[in-house]
Amino acid sequence: MDGTVRTIVEAIHLSPIQAVIFAAGGASQALGWLMSVPGASNTILEVLIPYSRTSMNQLLGKIPLQYTNQQTAEEMAILAYNRALKLSRPGWTVAGVGFTGTLASARPKIGDHRFYLSTRTSDRLWTSSISLIKGMRTREEEDIISSRFFLKAIADTFKLSTTFTSDLHESEVPAETEMQFDEEQELEQIIDGKICMKIYDFSSGSKTATSERKIILSGSFNPLHAGHLRLLDIASSICEGVPCFEMSAINADKPPLEVVEIKRRIEQFKKTGKTVIISNQPYFYKKAELFPESAFVIGADTAVRLINPKYYGGDSRKMLEILLGCKSSGCLFLVGGRMVDGVFMVLEDLVIPEELKDMFISIPQEKFRIDVSSTEIRENRGL
Repeated sequence: MDGTVRTIVEAIHLSPIQAVIFAAGGASQALGWLMSVPGASNTILEVLIPYSRTSMNQLLGKIPLQYTNQQTAEEMAILAYNRALKLSRPGWTVAGVGFTGTLASARPKIGDHRFYLSTRTSDRLWTSSISLIKGMRTREEEDIISSRFFLKAIADTFKLSTTFTSDLHESEVPAETEMQFDEEQELEQIIDGKICMKIYDFSSGSKTATSERKIILSGSFNPLHAGHLRLLDIASSICEGVPCFEMSAINADKPPLEVVEIKRRIEQFKKTGKTVIISNQPYFYKKAELFPESAFVIGADTAVRLINPKYYGGDSRKMLEILLGCKSSGCLFLVGGRMVDGVFMVLEDLVIPEELKDMFISIPQEKFRIDVSSTEIRENRGL
């Protein structure tokens, strides 16, 4: 690669942004440039090249009307963004990149030689397309054009200053579109299932932290109280990782939370110094898919429900299958004592199936016991 390209790649790798890239039909040299310069692991979470139609269909979850158009590129970018949210280190900014192209091939093409590139971040969806003059360049030369354009788009997404010679003909003018989202629109997208989560980083931790595991305390936090804070701190002392609160905008048996209510509850966390995640998954087996290799902090009352076949249609095998799926994703459950039907119970009081025992870790009663609940606090306040 030339010196200009290398300088830009080095700047990308120094930026505290991590990305997932889905690319097909071109820009192959850009992928090589990104991964051949030291520091790629700081930036690249995953690269997928869905080159065959079957692979692309499986990625999109459907057969698209066209494999190379703006809609497909944007859907790829959004899927990549959701994937990046799942794979990223806590506190890091993430981006999803989608590229689809149809360039010169061994046989002449009826349609244009063109490519579409889309990037998605928390507050922006940007897309650009270029139609190349047919017969003007070889396949390798078209790939270089798309690769340089690809690299510049990533640099722009990372807000890096670049000076690139595009090598485009004056008639090859990029067509660009951009949508920007505010916080309320992001939360609406979570409720609608378009994006899987939004992360609020209220911690003061360094973005260079290497821990991949999240220690997650899920709840409605209506209201947040001292017991929640104490429980997460104790859990974090037992299991290494980044402490996070997580709240689902979607409830299993109630209407979704309204955006204004989500924002009200988020306000409670601003002075806690902890990361808060808003997701769209109310069930733990779905949370395990969102947060692989995480440790979930739960009370004994929740643990009782997790291992009760009643909540799986009375099917013990289904219960085992679902929880073994959580186990295969590397997830653990840290169990604190809670009142269950008027009796204080800890993990040791529960009968955990043998296949699942190593998933559950006890939080000793002498380290944590607070019987207060959000429900009791609301009742005492007359709410």
